[in-house]
Amino acid sequence: MLAQKRILLIIGGGIAAYKALDLIRRLRERGAAVTPVLTRAGAEFVTPLSVSALAGVKVFTDLFDLTDEAEMGHIELSRSADLLVVAPATADLMAKMAQGHADDLASTLLMATDTPVMIAPAMNVRMWEHPATQRNLATLKGDGIAVVGPNAGDMACGEYGPGRMSEPLEIVAAVERALGRGPLAGRRVLVTSGPTHEPIDPVRYIANRSSGAQGTALAAALRDLGAEVTFVTGPASVPPPEGVEVVRIETAREMLEAVEAALPVEAAIFAAAVADWRVASASDRKMKKTKGGLPALDFAENPDILAEVAGRGEERPKLVVGFAAETDDVVENATAKRARKGCDWIVANDVSHGTGIMGGAENDITLITGDGAEDWPRMSKREVAAKLAERIAEALGGS
Repeated sequence: MLAQKRILLIIGGGIAAYKALDLIRRLRERGAAVTPVLTRAGAEFVTPLSVSALAGVKVFTDLFDLTDEAEMGHIELSRSADLLVVAPATADLMAKMAQGHADDLASTLLMATDTPVMIAPAMNVRMWEHPATQRNLATLKGDGIAVVGPNAGDMACGEYGPGRMSEPLEIVAAVERALGRGPLAGRRVLVTSGPTHEPIDPVRYIANRSSGAQGTALAAALRDLGAEVTFVTGPASVPPPEGVEVVRIETAREMLEAVEAALPVEAAIFAAAVADWRVASASDRKMKKTKGGLPALDFAENPDILAEVAGRGEERPKLVVGFAAETDDVVENATAKRARKGCDWIVANDVSHGTGIMGGAENDITLITGDGAEDWPRMSKREVAAKLAERIAEALGGS
């Protein structure tokens, strides 16, 4: 995927530096050559030996290494790469980049380069939200620097919020996108997300607790692999990702219409939590309480969007993926659902009380395919999305 691409990786000084080791491995798996630059602070968290062992080349650390500088090595380093990646990009490194400082090897490389630069910020939530950091971020974006992340979550300091460095697979996907080498480049993909709202009257509706976080993360991950994503979303609490075609709907029937309009696509992923039923005759006026008792609501079954798309003939996508939110017998129920709906994969998760999955930041899934059930470790929804997007690319024959 990144064959013959040259990545200059600058590792800043933060606890997230350990993720840079996995990032090197992931980039090299895809054929990229990684030249690592370890800052003095970065070396407090990971050793030059471990970085060198994974990269398979020398680690650069010192601006004034006479052997390298005899031929102005820092200039050559900065310009021989196809992309410079700073991960983690600390508040200090971002400030140096924004203000044009060049007092060590990393900052000098970043000043001397004429190739694209991408940063993966990582810092304490208060540092990330500080006005100075946000000013520096705006300056860097204005200078054309690509930014991936940060994510929100628990931090080593014990606080929670935005500031965690993006996961290695997320950064790899962003690198592939930046270099125009995404495995899904030119592929059309459909993702549904969020809940549907089925009206009872103008102020009441039937819904569920879905936040839309998993579908949103998946649409972003597929976009980062180069896919042209149509994102059909119900009224979710999570905003849709940038860089995708967003189609907003309210009800299950509207979602079906939007899905049909998006076809044909090569892959369709149905992450939306669609209401199974609707009120057959919703009132056009607010229903009032009366002394005569409770109102009687007649229900009708909503269309089965997953089954309808999976059962199509020539318009059937090459890969159809459904989601199954279960509270008991998760694998058994999800396996039965895959057979009943006629889809290729089912992403099953346990949303029973106490799991924190529905509406939470993490997911704990089992991937059901024709080969059986594959348990994944509990991880953030972004990590699930990145891993699932990679599998989708493999299934579609992405290269």
